[in-house]
Amino acid sequence: MDYVLGLAKNERLKAEITAELHQAAAEYQRTGQAARVFKGFVYQTRESWAHARRVIAKAEHLEKGANPRFVVTSLPSQDWAARALYEDLYCARGEMENRIKEQLMLFSDRTSTAFLRSNQIRLYFSAVAYLLMQALRRLGLQGTELAKAQCTTLRLKLLKIGALMRITVRKVWVSLASGYPYQKLFRQVYAQLQAVPLRC
Repeated sequence: MDYVLGLAKNERLKAEITAELHQAAAEYQRTGQAARVFKGFVYQTRESWAHARRVIAKAEHLEKGANPRFVVTSLPSQDWAARALYEDLYCARGEMENRIKEQLMLFSDRTSTAFLRSNQIRLYFSAVAYLLMQALRRLGLQGTELAKAQCTTLRLKLLKIGALMRITVRKVWVSLASGYPYQKLFRQVYAQLQAVPLRC
Protein backbone atom coordinates (compact mmCIF):
# COMPACT_ATOMS: atom_id res chain seq x y z
CA MET A 1 0.00 0.00 0.00
CA ASP A 2 1.30 3.46 -0.91
CA TYR A 3 0.57 6.64 1.00
CA VAL A 4 0.75 10.44 0.80
CA LEU A 5 0.35 12.11 4.19
CA GLY A 6 0.68 15.63 5.48
CA LEU A 7 3.77 16.10 7.66
CA ALA A 8 3.93 18.62 10.50
CA LYS A 9 6.65 21.20 9.90
CA ASN A 10 9.62 21.56 12.22
CA GLU A 11 12.93 23.43 12.21
CA ARG A 12 14.83 20.56 10.56
CA LEU A 13 12.35 20.37 7.71
CA LYS A 14 12.34 24.14 7.21
CA ALA A 15 16.14 24.15 7.16
CA GLU A 16 16.02 21.72 4.20
CA ILE A 17 14.19 24.28 2.06
CA THR A 18 15.88 27.53 3.07
CA ALA A 19 17.01 28.26 -0.50
CA GLU A 20 13.55 27.46 -1.92
CA LEU A 21 11.87 29.74 0.63
CA HIS A 22 14.19 32.59 -0.41
CA GLN A 23 13.46 31.84 -4.07
CA ALA A 24 9.69 31.93 -3.47
CA ALA A 25 10.01 35.20 -1.50
CA ALA A 26 12.03 36.78 -4.33
CA GLU A 27 9.45 35.65 -6.88
CA TYR A 28 6.66 37.11 -4.75
CA GLN A 29 8.52 40.45 -4.46
CA ARG A 30 9.02 40.52 -8.24
CA THR A 31 5.44 39.65 -9.26
CA GLY A 32 3.26 40.47 -6.25
CA GLN A 33 1.59 37.07 -6.77
CA ALA A 34 1.73 33.96 -4.59
CA ALA A 35 4.86 31.97 -5.44
CA ARG A 36 5.56 28.26 -4.98
CA VAL A 37 8.76 26.26 -5.26
CA PHE A 38 8.79 22.48 -4.76
CA LYS A 39 11.55 20.22 -3.55
CA GLY A 40 11.80 16.51 -2.87
CA PHE A 41 14.31 15.10 -0.40
CA VAL A 42 14.94 12.14 1.89
CA TYR A 43 14.20 12.69 5.57
CA GLN A 44 14.20 10.64 8.75
CA THR A 45 13.02 11.56 12.22
CA ARG A 46 15.49 11.15 15.05
CA GLU A 47 13.45 8.53 16.92
CA SER A 48 9.97 7.68 15.59
CA TRP A 49 10.70 6.48 12.02
CA ALA A 50 12.43 3.15 11.44
CA HIS A 51 13.96 4.36 8.16
CA ALA A 52 14.26 7.41 5.89
CA ARG A 53 11.31 8.38 3.70
CA ARG A 54 10.67 10.64 0.73
CA VAL A 55 9.36 14.10 1.66
CA ILE A 56 7.93 16.71 -0.71
CA ALA A 57 8.17 20.32 0.40
CA LYS A 58 6.16 23.26 -0.89
CA ALA A 59 8.05 26.50 -0.25
CA GLU A 60 5.28 29.05 -0.71
CA HIS A 61 5.27 32.79 -0.15
CA LEU A 62 1.95 34.61 0.22
CA GLU A 63 0.88 38.12 1.13
CA LYS A 64 1.09 37.15 4.81
CA GLY A 65 4.60 35.70 4.42
CA ALA A 66 6.20 32.27 4.13
CA ASN A 67 3.88 29.24 4.14
CA PRO A 68 5.99 26.05 3.98
CA ARG A 69 4.14 22.72 3.81
CA PHE A 70 5.38 19.13 3.76
CA VAL A 71 4.06 15.71 2.78
CA VAL A 72 5.66 12.31 3.25
CA THR A 73 5.11 9.59 0.66
CA SER A 74 6.07 6.10 -0.38
CA LEU A 75 5.61 6.93 -4.08
CA PRO A 76 8.90 6.99 -6.03
CA SER A 77 10.16 10.12 -7.77
CA GLN A 78 10.27 8.41 -11.18
CA ASP A 79 6.48 7.97 -10.99
CA TRP A 80 5.59 11.30 -9.36
CA ALA A 81 7.56 14.52 -9.66
CA ALA A 82 7.43 16.75 -6.58
CA ARG A 83 5.03 19.39 -7.97
CA ALA A 84 2.67 16.89 -9.58
CA LEU A 85 2.53 14.75 -6.45
CA TYR A 86 1.67 17.73 -4.25
CA GLU A 87 -0.72 19.63 -6.52
CA ASP A 88 -2.40 16.82 -8.48
CA LEU A 89 -2.45 13.96 -5.99
CA TYR A 90 -2.21 15.35 -2.46
CA CYS A 91 -4.32 18.49 -3.00
CA ALA A 92 -7.05 16.42 -4.67
CA ARG A 93 -7.95 15.07 -1.25
CA GLY A 94 -8.86 18.63 -0.25
CA GLU A 95 -11.33 18.80 -3.12
CA MET A 96 -12.78 15.46 -2.01
CA GLU A 97 -13.17 16.82 1.53
CA ASN A 98 -14.99 19.85 0.11
CA ARG A 99 -17.49 17.54 -1.61
CA ILE A 100 -18.10 15.73 1.70
CA LYS A 101 -18.63 19.06 3.48
CA GLU A 102 -21.10 20.07 0.77
CA GLN A 103 -23.41 17.28 1.84
CA LEU A 104 -23.50 18.86 5.30
CA MET A 105 -24.33 22.20 3.63
CA LEU A 106 -27.41 20.48 2.24
CA PHE A 107 -28.50 19.46 5.73
CA SER A 108 -27.52 15.78 5.62
CA ASP A 109 -26.61 16.13 9.30
CA ARG A 110 -30.22 16.92 10.27
CA THR A 111 -31.21 13.55 11.70
CA SER A 112 -32.77 14.86 14.88
CA THR A 113 -36.12 13.08 14.92
CA ALA A 114 -36.78 10.12 17.17
CA PHE A 115 -37.69 7.77 14.32
CA LEU A 116 -35.43 5.97 11.87
CA ARG A 117 -37.75 6.41 8.88
CA SER A 118 -38.10 10.17 9.21
CA ASN A 119 -34.32 10.53 9.57
CA GLN A 120 -33.84 8.28 6.53
CA ILE A 121 -36.20 10.37 4.40
CA ARG A 122 -34.26 13.50 5.37
CA LEU A 123 -31.06 11.82 4.20
CA TYR A 124 -32.78 10.86 0.93
CA PHE A 125 -33.86 14.46 0.35
CA SER A 126 -30.34 15.67 1.11
CA ALA A 127 -28.83 13.13 -1.30
CA VAL A 128 -31.24 14.14 -4.07
CA ALA A 129 -30.45 17.82 -3.45
CA TYR A 130 -26.73 17.03 -3.73
CA LEU A 131 -27.25 15.17 -7.01
CA LEU A 132 -29.27 18.09 -8.39
CA MET A 133 -26.52 20.53 -7.38
CA GLN A 134 -23.92 18.32 -9.06
CA ALA A 135 -26.03 18.22 -12.23
CA LEU A 136 -26.45 22.00 -12.10
CA ARG A 137 -22.69 22.41 -11.73
CA ARG A 138 -21.92 19.94 -14.53
CA LEU A 139 -24.58 20.99 -17.06
CA GLY A 140 -25.50 24.58 -16.29
CA LEU A 141 -22.37 26.12 -14.81
CA GLN A 142 -19.76 24.74 -17.18
CA GLY A 143 -17.49 27.58 -18.31
CA THR A 144 -18.84 30.05 -15.74
CA GLU A 145 -17.26 31.63 -12.67
CA LEU A 146 -19.30 29.30 -10.44
CA ALA A 147 -18.24 26.03 -12.09
CA LYS A 148 -16.43 24.93 -8.92
CA ALA A 149 -18.45 26.88 -6.38
CA GLN A 150 -19.75 25.18 -3.26
CA CYS A 151 -23.44 24.46 -2.74
CA THR A 152 -23.98 27.35 -0.34
CA THR A 153 -22.60 29.79 -2.93
CA LEU A 154 -24.83 28.34 -5.65
CA ARG A 155 -27.85 28.54 -3.38
CA LEU A 156 -27.16 32.18 -2.48
CA LYS A 157 -26.32 33.40 -5.98
CA LEU A 158 -28.65 31.35 -8.20
CA LEU A 159 -31.48 29.86 -6.18
CA LYS A 160 -32.40 32.25 -3.36
CA ILE A 161 -33.73 35.04 -5.56
CA GLY A 162 -36.62 37.31 -4.66
CA ALA A 163 -39.40 37.01 -7.24
CA LEU A 164 -43.00 38.08 -7.75
CA MET A 165 -45.38 35.31 -8.83
CA ARG A 166 -48.63 36.06 -10.65
CA ILE A 167 -51.02 33.22 -11.51
CA THR A 168 -53.60 33.63 -14.28
CA VAL A 169 -55.98 31.07 -15.76
CA ARG A 170 -53.51 29.94 -18.41
CA LYS A 171 -50.06 30.90 -17.11
CA VAL A 172 -47.84 31.38 -14.10
CA TRP A 173 -45.75 34.54 -14.38
CA VAL A 174 -42.48 34.72 -12.43
CA SER A 175 -40.92 38.19 -12.34
CA LEU A 176 -37.38 38.31 -11.00
CA ALA A 177 -36.09 41.43 -9.27
CA SER A 178 -34.49 43.92 -11.67
CA GLY A 179 -31.81 44.66 -9.06
CA TYR A 180 -30.60 41.03 -9.04
CA PRO A 181 -26.79 41.34 -9.47
CA TYR A 182 -26.26 38.01 -11.27
CA GLN A 183 -28.73 38.44 -14.13
CA LYS A 184 -26.16 37.77 -16.85
CA LEU A 185 -24.93 34.61 -15.12
CA PHE A 186 -28.51 33.44 -14.50
CA ARG A 187 -29.34 33.86 -18.21
CA GLN A 188 -26.20 31.96 -19.21
CA VAL A 189 -26.98 29.07 -16.86
CA TYR A 190 -30.61 29.00 -18.02
CA ALA A 191 -29.52 28.88 -21.68
CA GLN A 192 -27.05 26.06 -21.01
CA LEU A 193 -29.67 24.01 -19.16
CA GLN A 194 -32.17 24.53 -22.00
CA ALA A 195 -29.59 23.23 -24.48
CA VAL A 196 -29.27 19.90 -22.62
CA PRO A 197 -31.28 17.23 -24.47
CA LEU A 198 -34.02 15.59 -22.40
CA ARG A 199 -33.65 11.87 -21.75
CA CYS A 200 -36.60 9.81 -20.59
